[in-house]
Amino acid sequence: MAEISARKRIWGWWFFDWASQPYHTLLVTFIFGPYFASVAAEHFLSTGLDNQAAAARAQTVWSWCLTITGLVIGFGAPLIGALADVTGRRIPWIFGFSVMYVVGSSLLWYTMPDGSNMWWMLSAFGLGFVGAEYALIFINSQLPDIGDEENVGKISGSGFAFGYFGGLVSLAIMLALFVEQPNGKTLIGLDPAFGLDAGAREGTRFVGILTAVWYTLFMIPYFMWVRDSDPSGKPGGLSQALNMLSKAVKRVLSRSSLAAYLGSSMLYRDALNGLYGFGGVYATLVLEWNIVKIGVFGIISVLAAALFAWLGGKADKKFGPKPVIKGSIWVLILVCATIVGMDRTQIFGIPLAEGSTLPDLIFFGCGILIGGMGGILQASSRSMMVRHSDPDAPTESFGLYGLSGRATAFLAPALIAIMTTATGSARLGVSPVVGLFILGLILLTWVKAEGDRT
Repeated sequence: MAEISARKRIWGWWFFDWASQPYHTLLVTFIFGPYFASVAAEHFLSTGLDNQAAAARAQTVWSWCLTITGLVIGFGAPLIGALADVTGRRIPWIFGFSVMYVVGSSLLWYTMPDGSNMWWMLSAFGLGFVGAEYALIFINSQLPDIGDEENVGKISGSGFAFGYFGGLVSLAIMLALFVEQPNGKTLIGLDPAFGLDAGAREGTRFVGILTAVWYTLFMIPYFMWVRDSDPSGKPGGLSQALNMLSKAVKRVLSRSSLAAYLGSSMLYRDALNGLYGFGGVYATLVLEWNIVKIGVFGIISVLAAALFAWLGGKADKKFGPKPVIKGSIWVLILVCATIVGMDRTQIFGIPLAEGSTLPDLIFFGCGILIGGMGGILQASSRSMMVRHSDPDAPTESFGLYGLSGRATAFLAPALIAIMTTATGSARLGVSPVVGLFILGLILLTWVKAEGDRT
């Protein structure tokens, strides 16, 4: 690693965020998620359900998809992290999960507008999503090798900001050149690029291809400039990994601050992922936005996320991650309460005039805060984990961090699915995220600001 400068290693590490962000920006939140919700809702309408019931059913299907992928990620994260530590290598794992990312996203091209193969496409989405999340575990575990403890907050925040700008650029490309409006034209009035058929929604479906190509291209700097700290590898296998994992869990139970932090982040990051996973779906099913409008909303949200992640990194360096995390959660609680309390006809029970644009304006404001506070929360959470990680086994530590973020990744979508089914309302269905944020904030009380490593 000596021939590669520290600056290049940092930039290479940042490029993972740039390369991988479109899976979350384009697929989960702003393009594929809303497209799938509209396709599913139309499919269920064709079976005889009314509009509200069809919307609720579509949200429930999307919820269970995220629930199942969350279970897969949560149970596998700590084991693969331990395997990486006993072998001393991370790059091969990142490459393998990158293949899953590319294959899964590419297959989304085949999502038909009539919903005829939506179950297969949910499987493809899950494959890519698992690959993206597993790769992120190993990327996070490299942070202690990239910078010293004084600067990891700034490096982490800048990485998230860089990644959000990548998501922004990819979203702008999709809206300008591919995603068709009801009139068949893109946001800037063009036919979808490459002769894609607007009537068959090929412009929107191209999002999977673009995501795969984007990742493949921009992971090149990462693989050129980032190396394993122990590239020669170490002897080790499954039994050693299981033994290491068992010891790691026991160590967590003996460290009150680490245990509280993992529990807290498990809940509030799950709530945040719930917001990301259902923001575009909510806009489609509750506010009746088209995908282009959701995309413009996404540009504003991503700009806010990038700016706030960068500012959050500076705040993290000055004040430490804990107060930054607490402030972000409080803002997100207020935002969630606002979203649950409104639809096209009312806000907190106050009726609105027909055709009022106030819900749209409020949701745009909520999007700015979700993007901004979410960017800060993710970057500062990664920084806080560095303060609690074992320097001799960082991948194991971040495997547990990945577990805390994904062990209950099924919880938010499962609760949303249950609440949506129980209420028959896509709007009320997202209310469980408020409770998850509150529980995470309570557990944060027992977290030491500078960690509890001995």
